[in-house]
Amino acid sequence: MLLYDWFIAPFAEFAFMQRALLGAVLLSLSACPVGVFLMLRRMSLTGDAMAHALLPGAAVGFLLYGLELLPMTLGGLIAGMVVALSAGAVSRLTIQKEDASMAAFYLISLAFGVLIVSLRGSNVDLMHVLFGTVLALNDEALSLIGGISFFTLASLAIFWRALVAECLDPLFLRSVSRLGPPVHFVFLGLVVLNLVGGFQALGTLLSVGLMMVPAAAARFWTVRVHPMCALAIGFGILSCVSGLLLSYHASLPSGPAIILSAGVLYIISIFAGARGLLASRVRSRSHRTA
Repeated sequence: MLLYDWFIAPFAEFAFMQRALLGAVLLSLSACPVGVFLMLRRMSLTGDAMAHALLPGAAVGFLLYGLELLPMTLGGLIAGMVVALSAGAVSRLTIQKEDASMAAFYLISLAFGVLIVSLRGSNVDLMHVLFGTVLALNDEALSLIGGISFFTLASLAIFWRALVAECLDPLFLRSVSRLGPPVHFVFLGLVVLNLVGGFQALGTLLSVGLMMVPAAAARFWTVRVHPMCALAIGFGILSCVSGLLLSYHASLPSGPAIILSAGVLYIISIFAGARGLLASRVRSRSHRTA
């Protein structure tokens, strides 16, 4: 009975918890594999920068239409694409590296977006945009997240080999195929799409957390891409379930609770993973005794 009250009753008895769980699981299915490829490409901080870059577009949608899903989504999508393309163009046309140009653009975007929201909205509206409201997902938001999840998984299935090849050896891919540059831009598009989907539930500041933290945790358990993506999805779903339960029972903000749950899994993986600290110590001792 106690197990039912703690782990099942919140999802069985409340529709808003069911919607939150469905949206979070759909996000985990698509965002976590994208996070694995971001990590393997050493672009983790790029994902964080692009998440912040969504803010001015979403803020313009909020300024014109209020907390309406479609305008804020389209605004965030356009802003993310503009920042990604602008940072790439600056890195190719000037002496500045892409990470520096991306950092400059995302800081400008973050400040501009906060300013726009502050002009019209209250502190509550600003918190909604920055941190999301996973417990308030409606049918429209769930349909958007579901569509993004389906499109992402289909795209990953189609371009899987090219994406893996580009992570391991991009120069080899370009030498044997013309898919290198197109796959890179397709992948950036998937990153922006999943950040837009995550924005609906977790806000612009935390949407990248569900993408990157489970992926980083999965890296401590395997070196193969397929199992790494599967583990990242599993860690993401587990983080969403535990975060929502923690939010419900302890009256905590749901978005931060989900990301903190993922953070706990990450810390556990650092020590207990098959490629973590404890396993490394055991291997080093066995080599010394041998």
